[in-house]
Amino acid sequence: MLGPLTEEYLVHLRHERGRAEHTQKTYAHFLGRFVLWAEARGRTKWPEVTTTDLLDYLELQRLQSTALGRPPRKPPAENIPAETSSGVPHNPLRKRSSASLYLQIAALRGFFNFAEDEGVIPQNPAVHLSLPRRWQRVPKALSEQEIARILKPPTAAVPSVLCDFAVLELAYASGLRLAELRDIRLEQLHLDAGFITVIGKGNKERVVPVGKWAIAALRRYLLAGRPDLVRANSPATVFLTRRGTAFASVTLWLRIKQHVRRSGIERPITPHMLRHSFATHLLHHGADLRVIQELLGHASISTTEVYTHVSPRHLRDVHDRFHPRAK
Repeated sequence: MLGPLTEEYLVHLRHERGRAEHTQKTYAHFLGRFVLWAEARGRTKWPEVTTTDLLDYLELQRLQSTALGRPPRKPPAENIPAETSSGVPHNPLRKRSSASLYLQIAALRGFFNFAEDEGVIPQNPAVHLSLPRRWQRVPKALSEQEIARILKPPTAAVPSVLCDFAVLELAYASGLRLAELRDIRLEQLHLDAGFITVIGKGNKERVVPVGKWAIAALRRYLLAGRPDLVRANSPATVFLTRRGTAFASVTLWLRIKQHVRRSGIERPITPHMLRHSFATHLLHHGADLRVIQELLGHASISTTEVYTHVSPRHLRDVHDRFHPRAK
């Protein structure tokens, strides 16, 4: 059986390597899929898995990600695969993105490194697997005018409204990830000193300054909003639902999305757009990329460098302002 060792690796990934829960779930999904494929191929022990097996499997994934530019033909009724654990019929021809293939290779490499370190396999069949170059699209950001519309102070002092506004002010002021916003606790606020401490990916702590507008919104919420939301079993998270519970990520995002729509912004937004706006606007106003890296909690500067791919409009504005012969 191949499954138990992958479970050990996932525990190691989460508790010893400090990887995010989302990463653990993603790797669990991809490793589970590989285990099913390998066992169907007759592999019952990890030392039996070869580099050829890995290459064959990844080639299959690559073909499935590129072979179809249209919806797959419906298979004959007698050949419809069984349902997956989520209750959705498994479709082997479902298109998989290049990002998915990248993550599958990363999951396999990490797992086999672990198996070799644990002495389960004599040699690592994934040692020569190389990660494909990832294409990064330029992050979409809201304009400063759109941010001003979103952050127009509320007139109603309803607890849930004060909560939503404080979430938005803090998100734009600090560039927090959605999970970081959801999980931030009262003891992480240092409003008198003008900063917050954030527990980010890999349980790494960083210090992020917070501006006066976000501090004012947080103080108003903590004074006139949060006390009315607190219940006997409420956690110490800063932001609470109307039932006094911590937010689920999807619920917090829906609240943000509804507020943005009410502000009159119709274009689609994503959970990361406030974070992208934070970084993009800092860069446009002259902030150093290394400082932005630290504020965002990026482990590598290469992750932050995506913000240097600025919009054509910004390039034109800079050219007009600074080139001696632009006008």
